[in-house]
Amino acid sequence: MTHDDLESDAELAPAKVNLFLHVTGKRPDGYHLLDSMVVFAGIADRVAVTPAEELSLAITGPFALSLAAEPDNLVLRAARTLAAEAGVRATGALRLDKQIPVASGIGGGSADAAAALRCLAKYGGWTRVRRFCTALPSAWGLMCRCAAQPADAHARGWARS
Repeated sequence: MTHDDLESDAELAPAKVNLFLHVTGKRPDGYHLLDSMVVFAGIADRVAVTPAEELSLAITGPFALSLAAEPDNLVLRAARTLAAEAGVRATGALRLDKQIPVASGIGGGSADAAAALRCLAKYGGWTRVRRFCTALPSAWGLMCRCAAQPADAHARGWARS
């Protein structure tokens, strides 16, 4: 699936592969310092949003049953964080087509959250999309920040253990 195959309100959330991942230290707060070479694979989840009065998340796809739409799902956390940062109420019917296996170690959750930010920034008409897609995920660590603008890269930062 490519961006050309997507409806206009959808974003791909590609799987991430670490060609190498080195733990280079530990911060005083317990988070690990990382050095990694990140590439993105051809498999991807898809996140889309349509107008709605309330914030919601529907999950479909072959791995939907493995991932409940619980209140702390990264997609919903991203939506609430973006709304709070923008000073608006969180709204929108989010749809997650889950093609990446849950807990597979290839960044599905981080990619989904970052794709949700990109969708919601478009949905909200925010012109500072790049700021929302890089600054907010960085609060969640290196892997989410890499997924904000998926492109092969040498990445340094921190991550939750």
